[in-house]
Amino acid sequence: MRVAVIGGGPGGLYFAALAKQLSPRWDVTVWERNAADDTFGFGVVFSDETLDGIAQADPEIFAAMSEEFARWSDIDVCYGGQVLTSGGHGFAALGRKRLLQILQQRCAALGVDVRYSTQAPPAAELAAEYDLVVASDGVRSATREHFADRFGPDLDERGSRYMWLGTDRVFEAFTFIVAEADFGTLQVHAYPFDGKRSTFIVEIDEAAWRRAGFDTFAARDLPPGTSDEESIRLCEELLADHLDGHRLLPNNSKWLRFTTVRNRSWQHGNVVLLGDAAHTAHFSIGSGTKLAMEDALALAACLHEHPDVPAALSAYEAERRPVVESTQRAAQASLEWFENVGRYTGQDPHQFAFNLLTRSRRVTYDNLRVRDGEFTAAVDSWLAEAEEPLTAAVRPGAVSVPPMFRPFQLGGLHLRNRVVVPPTALYTARDGVPGDFDLVHLSTRALGGSALVFAGMTAVSPQGRATPGCPGLYTDGQEAAWRRITDFVHQQSDTCLGIQLTHAGRRAATTTPRPDGGSGPLGDDGWPTIAASALPWNEADPVPREATRTDMDEIARDFTAAAERAHRAGFDVLELQYGHGHLMSGFLSPLTNLRTDAYGGTLEGRLRFPLEVLRAVRAVWPAGKALVIRISAADWAEGGTSEADVVEICRALADAGADALDVSTGEVVAHERPRYGRSYQTPFADLVRNATGIPTIAVGAISTYDDVNSIILAGRADLCAVGRAQLHDPLWTLHAAAAQDYTGPGATWPHSWKAGSGKPPGARTDRVPPRLQLLREAPVPVHQRWLPRPGAGLPDADLSGATSGR
Repeated sequence: MRVAVIGGGPGGLYFAALAKQLSPRWDVTVWERNAADDTFGFGVVFSDETLDGIAQADPEIFAAMSEEFARWSDIDVCYGGQVLTSGGHGFAALGRKRLLQILQQRCAALGVDVRYSTQAPPAAELAAEYDLVVASDGVRSATREHFADRFGPDLDERGSRYMWLGTDRVFEAFTFIVAEADFGTLQVHAYPFDGKRSTFIVEIDEAAWRRAGFDTFAARDLPPGTSDEESIRLCEELLADHLDGHRLLPNNSKWLRFTTVRNRSWQHGNVVLLGDAAHTAHFSIGSGTKLAMEDALALAACLHEHPDVPAALSAYEAERRPVVESTQRAAQASLEWFENVGRYTGQDPHQFAFNLLTRSRRVTYDNLRVRDGEFTAAVDSWLAEAEEPLTAAVRPGAVSVPPMFRPFQLGGLHLRNRVVVPPTALYTARDGVPGDFDLVHLSTRALGGSALVFAGMTAVSPQGRATPGCPGLYTDGQEAAWRRITDFVHQQSDTCLGIQLTHAGRRAATTTPRPDGGSGPLGDDGWPTIAASALPWNEADPVPREATRTDMDEIARDFTAAAERAHRAGFDVLELQYGHGHLMSGFLSPLTNLRTDAYGGTLEGRLRFPLEVLRAVRAVWPAGKALVIRISAADWAEGGTSEADVVEICRALADAGADALDVSTGEVVAHERPRYGRSYQTPFADLVRNATGIPTIAVGAISTYDDVNSIILAGRADLCAVGRAQLHDPLWTLHAAAAQDYTGPGATWPHSWKAGSGKPPGARTDRVPPRLQLLREAPVPVHQRWLPRPGAGLPDADLSGATSGR
């Protein structure tokens, strides 16, 4: 078999070596446009997982790499005049040039034909001549561009600027530096890679970059291989306190914008993309080299395991795509965190450091406790002291209280913990009257330990119901039925009960959702619908009537009347549904409000009616009870609500009387394209909380107590709504307390259920294992710094020992 590899970077060379090793008779040719001793970049970081794969796949390469590694386990966060250290992470780094030399020598030993300083022929020409073409030609892949209609590339160029540099200061750990200046925030990602140098990546958002004057230097045309020396000298000056007298080292260093590369497909015929040509992940979460070498291993293995190239390429993509997409989700969260680091620069250094470490949502509160319990305990201690007025009642021992079980003041209410049961549509009401199922649902969850439980999607009028099965609060009978439920719950627990009031707008008069979640119009059994503009939800739905001024006055009266009934019915918290495409959401979104009067057009116009309703409700809702607004902070569709709009909307809602924002997203338009994933809506609660200071409830695919603890401690939200997990386990909150050995007032078991508060014994749980190890292994130190031995890591060290057969 004849194999052509375009690009002699780490991914291309590693694939060539592995392919030749597995199939020595293959003819493998690599084209590399640079000379063998050219290299760009500085150090490359590897995870233990990737290194285990390299060790198994090619011990020769692994042995050569291992001799050169800089190893450490600490992360230093330099912020606010302090350095906070978290240990137990585990890193290994190597100079990129050294890595290339190891791979080049391994290819030479195996008989791979590597053609340096040679531009590869066009991919189409190679595809006709070779059995397989591996395009490892980087983020600006010419191969991907040539076959763009087949690969379907999506190139997301971000707004922040970064510059890849080195320094002759040898850092002892992975070091994040966040430095504030009059022009904005400058951040650094730094780590050692040999005994004399470290990688030093400077990052800054576009506006601050211009205010600092970097745009003046970057405006000049610099020849290839030339660095932006003026910017580098300014960076040295601005970061002098962190360089400790050392210099910044350029290597074709210029200001760049990071581009996230995604492709609809990685294969076309016998051409396949590998590494940065196929995908990229932001440097703050890991190296592109790591991903490319993992790609190479998987591709070589699939070619060996499958009978022909098409089957092998399909297997390669099927295997690697989920791994890469998972990494890209984490990288996207990390990228966006650093892009918006200015939101967090008011945080205490302890919270800031925890926030930074958990930014990707892969590292969590529990995970950090395992890695470095001392660090997590210090952040817990900070939180206890910061919330002294609330935690005083639960001392002594408050420092050991998990963040989710710390109390919170919501408006005039004292919540015993941070867990919320969100509004859940049950579709069991008759004529809008809640029945026994609602009683069982709400009381079980109230007894299950959450501090606040919401009744869901309650209509303020018959026409405001989404379906015939939705409850309402517009008749005396409905009010009495709700009162029965709240009386029972309040007799049994101190859980606060809330109710969500809504008018479904253009989403009204639909059938009860099917098992697959779909629904449709009621047809002849329906009722007229009304909306901000005469736009149907989708083509199958009737066109709603555009609300008139008279309609709006009537709807405002319906909301205030329902709020008064909610108070009399005994609810502690009122939530108004201003999201999910319901009537108020329809006024707020530019996609659904096409009005030309005073209630449309600008954001001020779109806010006018929702604010009128909120002010009217606030006037009748008691000050001692809490008023919450649920919003859709993203429409997940082009031209929808922007982040700037969300911030302005939330500030206006708070000024009009909202005590907190329940931050959801989507369901505003039928053609939405949400980016689902674990806790995928939390960044929007984070945006609102840290841009406005308004208390927020995070919601959306939050299902573990570890995630709740992480969200609360990082300051991304004040409360967490856990929905589906509490449908799965109504005692979710109490079980979370038991799993964390927490027995305080934040999670009290009902007396009648106290016997079940411990985990029941199971098979073999009473077994005590014997000792089977003569000598115990010494525990791995939590804190390991990179302290190179004298003379180690010389830039021009003899490389002859890294060849095959050593």
